[in-house]
Amino acid sequence: MTQTFQVPQQPQQPSSGQSHAARPDESGVPPGASEATRLLCAGTYLDAAYRDAVIEELYVHEERIAAPSLGCDAARVLAHALRARRIELGWAAVILGLWVVGLPVTEYVLIVFLLPCLMLAAAAWIRGAQEQPPWYRRLPAWWLRWWGRLVLVLSLVVMAQTAFGAGDGTELAELIEVLVPDFLAGLTGVSGAVYVEPFRAWAALVVLLLVAACVAAQRGQFARSLANELHPTRFGDMAGDPAERFEGRRFQRLRQRIRLEQHSPLVMYRAARPFRGAGHAYDAWTLAVELRPDPDRAEPPRPVNNQIILGKVHELLARLRLPSPHAGGAVRDRLRRLELDECVFLPVAGLPRRDLAPYHPDAFLAHRAESVEEGGEARRHFLRARVGGWEEEVVTSVFVRVHTQGGMLMLEIAPHVLLPVRADFQDADRVAHQYRHNSAFGKAVWALARTPRSMVLALLTLGRGAAVTWRILTAGNGSALPDGPAGSVRELGSGDHASLFQEMDISRYLKSIQDRVAQGVKQVLKDSGYRTDEFAQKIVNVSGGSTLIENVPGAFAIGDNNVITNSPAPGARSASGTPRTPSAPSAPSAQNKAGADGNG
Repeated sequence: MTQTFQVPQQPQQPSSGQSHAARPDESGVPPGASEATRLLCAGTYLDAAYRDAVIEELYVHEERIAAPSLGCDAARVLAHALRARRIELGWAAVILGLWVVGLPVTEYVLIVFLLPCLMLAAAAWIRGAQEQPPWYRRLPAWWLRWWGRLVLVLSLVVMAQTAFGAGDGTELAELIEVLVPDFLAGLTGVSGAVYVEPFRAWAALVVLLLVAACVAAQRGQFARSLANELHPTRFGDMAGDPAERFEGRRFQRLRQRIRLEQHSPLVMYRAARPFRGAGHAYDAWTLAVELRPDPDRAEPPRPVNNQIILGKVHELLARLRLPSPHAGGAVRDRLRRLELDECVFLPVAGLPRRDLAPYHPDAFLAHRAESVEEGGEARRHFLRARVGGWEEEVVTSVFVRVHTQGGMLMLEIAPHVLLPVRADFQDADRVAHQYRHNSAFGKAVWALARTPRSMVLALLTLGRGAAVTWRILTAGNGSALPDGPAGSVRELGSGDHASLFQEMDISRYLKSIQDRVAQGVKQVLKDSGYRTDEFAQKIVNVSGGSTLIENVPGAFAIGDNNVITNSPAPGARSASGTPRTPSAPSAPSAQNKAGADGNG
């Protein structure tokens, strides 16, 4: 299989944009209504950087195929990202307009707040988004923040004195002369002022109060969104979601494409990251054994192929859904909702247009039939087992590939884990509830504390919006050659670690699935008349970055957290350490979150 492939002839694709694989799980919750999707949608209102990354990946780069969305709906996250950006741009324009109009109305007296505003904004930028930034960022940020606060308080006191006529009117003029640079003072005409009228000071205070009211109203709109369309009891109503009703032609076109691609068993990938969207690799491994006839059987061994082995593995994995007969209906283990499907990975290189990707079921069946036995390099067939735990916040996927060649059997297992959604996204309901139920005085203090930075943030927001629009108009992504996904909405919104309970569940899912895969391969070899002792000796356990390989008379292991046994019984397995949780290099720190129903 080469990088350039022939696109099969296919019928017209369904116009609804709904992929046949975007089905609800056994609990009846479709991916678009899952808890993970809801938290990611809330995150677009909380974090401008995350929102911009979602828009950049799914909206600006129209040529990129959407990454697989396991347990979530990237199209709905994009809808809320665009809605959050429209809301933020609107409020930014109003806030900046108040500052711009307020300057001439106050005869540029308002410019006295320029220096403290810049200092406070610079302090926030220097400190960064980390909870515990390094000292060389924390120290200058602390210095700038406190100097900015002192200058701001001094400016407010002098402004209030002038407004109430407590002084002779020269104090504010002197303060302007000290704080405002000469070139800016000369440009605005305030350098020669020796007296500021009380009316100008009152106008400046009113402008600040109006800006604070806008800041509070913007926060209140976010809190109302969390209480309405993003509330857990209402989020399942996709038809009533105002973000979904946006009528932009580009959004409607891309939403249709994303929902066709994200849950399809056909995965169009970029060569540098084929498993984009599945999470962090969790110690992939490969095993090869010789297919030797069993000397204890009189009849010759039967031919064995990849489909026979995968069929048996699928059968044994499906039994993991069955609860213990003694437990009855009390079992709520996530393995009861284990999802099994076959997927085919195709390189995107050579595809002339994005809409020609062979996502139609007939085209997928053709690729599946050709790839299951071919053992190609670029086009690869996998059996995928997926467990969505903790309300789809911890997604464990195991990709299994079997290939027989030259009297050898090769078994490849590639586990991947999506870690929980970021802690600040998980706390969105708590933050919105606290703001809604806060007192009027508390809301006023919250808004006033953020008013000084509002002008700088408004400028940055409008600048980012203009940059996105410019790239859409000039980059030519709509007519570019198709490309694989560079990012995943779900991966961008993941934290950097899991709780101990979640780690235990991940380990249990992986060990259960890998054990059943090994049993299935061993059973097929035995039933087909091949020796299984070599396979039993090599497959001991795969866990925590270690693969234990045993041979007679000795044993050796590669990787970390190894346990070595020199003389095991055939088929015996040794236990190794608890697998380490992979770390997300770019995600902010996350806190632990318990599942809504208490299930792991």
